[in-house]
Amino acid sequence: MPHAHAAARRNSRNATVPEPHMDALPLLLLLTGLLLIAALAAYAWHLWRRVWVNQRARDEAQQERQQRIGGDLNILASSLLDEQLPLIEGAIRIKVLLDNFDSTLSNDSRCQVFHTLFEATADVPTHAAWKALDKSQRRRFEKRFNELELQHKAAARTAARWLLDEGLKGSQAIG
Repeated sequence: MPHAHAAARRNSRNATVPEPHMDALPLLLLLTGLLLIAALAAYAWHLWRRVWVNQRARDEAQQERQQRIGGDLNILASSLLDEQLPLIEGAIRIKVLLDNFDSTLSNDSRCQVFHTLFEATADVPTHAAWKALDKSQRRRFEKRFNELELQHKAAARTAARWLLDEGLKGSQAIG
C-alpha cells in the first residue's frame, strides 16, 4: 500500500505541475504581443513627433509671412504718406495686404477708405488689359481716379497714418 500511495502522489504531482513545453507557447505569444505593442507605440510616437515638427514649421512660416506682410504694409503706408505711390494704387495694395495680414484690422472702420477705393476701381483693367485700352478709355478711368483721389485723399492719408502709428503695432503684438 505504501507503494500505491507513493504512485498516487507522484501521479497527482504530475497532474498539477504543467509540462514545460505547454508554458512556452503562451509566454512566447505574450512576449510577441508585448513587442508588437512596443513597436506600434514607438511608431506612433515617431509619427506624433513628425506632426509636432511640421506644425512648428508651419507656425514659423506663418509668423515669417506675417512679419513680411507687416513690413510691406509699413512701406506702402509710408510711401502713400510721402506721395511716392499713387493714392489709388497704394490704397488697393494696402487693402489686399491687410486682408491677408489681419482680417480684423482690415475690417476696422479706420481702414474703410481702402475698401471703398478698392471697390470703386474693381472694374478697372490691369496690366496687359490696361495697355490694350485706347486713349479715350484710359482718360475716362484716369478722370475717375482723380475724382476718387480728391474725394478720399485725406481719409486715406489719415488711415495710413493710423496704420503706421497704431494699427500695425497692435496687430503685430497679437500675431
